[in-house]
Amino acid sequence: MSSNPTPSPSEPEAEPRSLRLEDWLTVIVMAALALITFANVLVRYFTNSSFAWTEEISVFLMIALALIAGSAAVARDQHIRIEYFAEGGSALRSKRLSMLGAATVALLFGVIAVLSVRVVWDDYRFGETSPGIGVPQWWYSVWLPVFSALITARAVGLFIRRSRSSADGAEAHPQEPQA
Repeated sequence: MSSNPTPSPSEPEAEPRSLRLEDWLTVIVMAALALITFANVLVRYFTNSSFAWTEEISVFLMIALALIAGSAAVARDQHIRIEYFAEGGSALRSKRLSMLGAATVALLFGVIAVLSVRVVWDDYRFGETSPGIGVPQWWYSVWLPVFSALITARAVGLFIRRSRSSADGAEAHPQEPQA
């Protein structure tokens, strides 16, 4: 009887300690969303009208929350994947698929970060304003390249951690003890 000494990709020991940034940002954004929504509910209840700015700010915060949570999920290797393929097979296969997934995520969000800089520049240059409250649109769009770059960095870190992990061909097929 042998146990698999290879740690699972989502075990806490493989988790970077620097994830406190994403965790605190998640708490702050969720608190802001709750406060804004609660204030809007109170105003709507007592005055029969609502704050116009709450919807625009809430949508922005939900998008930011999705990107922040995406960064934490990538760093923790808990991003979306098909478990049948990711967990099935040998440890070496799982390691290579994890590395491929991390490289793909890094490439995708790296491209998004680069291309969204142009969007921010255009919003700034042409003086675009938000439809709800009329603030400069780049106040919102500037966060897309920032968070995309953060996700890219987390994916590169995951790729490096997976490439250094001890899963190799020998551990993929553990030998049975000799009797």
